[in-house]
Amino acid sequence: MTMNLERPRVDASVHSDVTVTKLGGRLGARIDGVRLGGELSPDTVARIRAALLEHKVVFFRDQGHLDDAGQVAFAELLGPLTTAHPTVNTGSARVLSLGSTKGMASNSWHTDVTFVDRVPAISVLRAVTIPAYGGTTNWANTATAYSLLPEPLKAMVDRLWAIHTNDYDYAQYSDKAENDLDSEQVFSRADFVSTLFETEHPVVRVHPETGERTLVLGHFVKKFVGLSTSESSQLFHLLQERVTRLENTIRWTWREGDVAMWDNRATQHYAVADFDHQPREVRRVTVAGDIPVSIDGRASIVRQGSADEYCLDALIS
Repeated sequence: MTMNLERPRVDASVHSDVTVTKLGGRLGARIDGVRLGGELSPDTVARIRAALLEHKVVFFRDQGHLDDAGQVAFAELLGPLTTAHPTVNTGSARVLSLGSTKGMASNSWHTDVTFVDRVPAISVLRAVTIPAYGGTTNWANTATAYSLLPEPLKAMVDRLWAIHTNDYDYAQYSDKAENDLDSEQVFSRADFVSTLFETEHPVVRVHPETGERTLVLGHFVKKFVGLSTSESSQLFHLLQERVTRLENTIRWTWREGDVAMWDNRATQHYAVADFDHQPREVRRVTVAGDIPVSIDGRASIVRQGSADEYCLDALIS
């Protein structure tokens, strides 16, 4: 029997000090009236979490007071944190800095770190340096994408499993980018695959807080279990196209001091590399998640690599 972990829903929009403005028909909202940090009251945190569960990705403007410590303190109010990354030493225990001056960004659709068994629950991203143009980020709703699948496709994916691996990691730079990069943060492919991970996830998982069914896809998918490479590729693109249809997405134009927070269990995202040679840096802190469970109650399976060190806080909390 699957434990019901759904939290009480709070209507964040009825409180005068916290306002939630819906930005898109299928996902996205802006939250105003909050100064992020580690001193927020439990009620305010509950309102923020309720808005996040409803809208999948929420945005906060004018949070320029935050530094790394403040960002970490806020994220800790949402749950135990992971380390900055499963394989890369970024110089910070909790904060992953993603910076570039050559137009490189996480420019493919993905859900963060699906190559481990305990897929992160929530990501908190802070804008540190934003180019004068370009560098936007897009999110897609994987719950709505599943709910709108035709019944024949639902019948297929409900029983389908996929192998996810970090053999390709969105945060790595290409060989050309490594040679050209004018940045202090240069990571090679060898850094990202220094520990190899492979995990089998259900393509459809049950969200542990909302009970929604969401698609677990994105570019860490290597293949579908039981299908050939060619068959996997064709089906993957068919399903991904359902996730990333424009009406199922929202695009955010960053300003320095912005914070975006998304439910990693119900979204994919894509950072657009269209800012030429301008500097761009964003910093991410990650709230640990649980092991995905299929609609028939089966949990994801580790094939290679252990996420225990990455998720240590969650294990001991």
